[in-house]
Amino acid sequence: MKETFDVIIVGGGMVGATAACALAHGGIRVALLDSHNPPRQWPQDSVDIRVSALTRASQNILECVGAWPAMVGRGVCAYKDMRVWDAKADGELHFDCAETEYNELGHIVENRVTVASLWDVLETLPAATCITGAKVADMQLLEQDARLQLDDGRQFQADLVIAADGRESFLRDQAGIDVTGWPYHQDGLVATIRTEKPHQATAWQRFLDEGPLAFLPLRNGQCSIVWTLKTETAQACLQLSDEAFLQQLESASAGMLGKMLATGPRAAFPLKFQYANRYCERHFALIGDAAHAMHPLAGQGANAGLLDAAALAELIIKTRQAGRPLSGHQYLRRYERWRKGDNLLMMSAMDALNKTFAVSALPFVSIRSAGMNWINHSDMIKNYFNRHAMGLRDDLPRLARKQRCW
Repeated sequence: MKETFDVIIVGGGMVGATAACALAHGGIRVALLDSHNPPRQWPQDSVDIRVSALTRASQNILECVGAWPAMVGRGVCAYKDMRVWDAKADGELHFDCAETEYNELGHIVENRVTVASLWDVLETLPAATCITGAKVADMQLLEQDARLQLDDGRQFQADLVIAADGRESFLRDQAGIDVTGWPYHQDGLVATIRTEKPHQATAWQRFLDEGPLAFLPLRNGQCSIVWTLKTETAQACLQLSDEAFLQQLESASAGMLGKMLATGPRAAFPLKFQYANRYCERHFALIGDAAHAMHPLAGQGANAGLLDAAALAELIIKTRQAGRPLSGHQYLRRYERWRKGDNLLMMSAMDALNKTFAVSALPFVSIRSAGMNWINHSDMIKNYFNRHAMGLRDDLPRLARKQRCW
């Protein structure tokens, strides 16, 4: 016997869970499927190795769906400044929240904090059902509905299936949607670091020969690093002793936070530029990393995914309120037009930045450095970059503007 819902979301990470919360608030009967039940509690002194730099727009979304208070309770870290250097020259950028109307530029939040808080909300919403402990084995997109079969034999049907199942999306393949992109032959090495100097509620980033090194402030005074390296360099760093790794990191940081005192576990993940050629099919849509994967140098991947979730939820709720069936394809095409261009623009900007800082020819380095310093001394241009980095741009979903869509 098949269980029936209006919408089924596959993937219970922060993007999928945000979409589920928004839809359930709007009275849409939604099922959230994930192979695991995410942890809600952990040792007080532990830190998740994966963090996200959440923008003001993302905070607005999470406040609207009800997750933000629990996130603050579990621990978030506001960052008030951002400092960026070019290691090859004297180029520098400094962004300060004092130049905006806000008390911070954004928040660094452990991914597990966001996910746990969203799942807490889902438990309180009558229209939401969380299903864990099994994976999707097959998907059929039929004329009248979409059908899923799990590897334990359970079957489901819905007017719409939303794939939030990550960069290597199984459902995207099942729907026959191709991707375009290329590997960067770089890995993002992540770890939690204790430093000699305090982080000063500042996000620090230094562009090096192989890629940027970022120190992101954490609530416990430590920093989460994201270090872009050639794949072979990153894998070699994983094999180093803690002491040898800290020495290498200290040298790369040029003493921006003093001595590197201790490191937690390290991990590295391959980086790629990738986008789905279509965001939707009959009874089917992609959000988050299933739709796009971008370079992490500006930390915009999670924020782009949350905007996807907010935009699609808004259109689904609006379609239901208008009395139109969720099986219609028109609102899905509107979602694709709304989000694909914005995502491609952000992805292309990150790709261009990565390639720009990879050039080591001296004349180009001098021009690049001069450009950074020119931007740094132009209030109008800095304000534009500031607002864009905070997610405060045109054509945002209502949730991102702190307005409910239900």
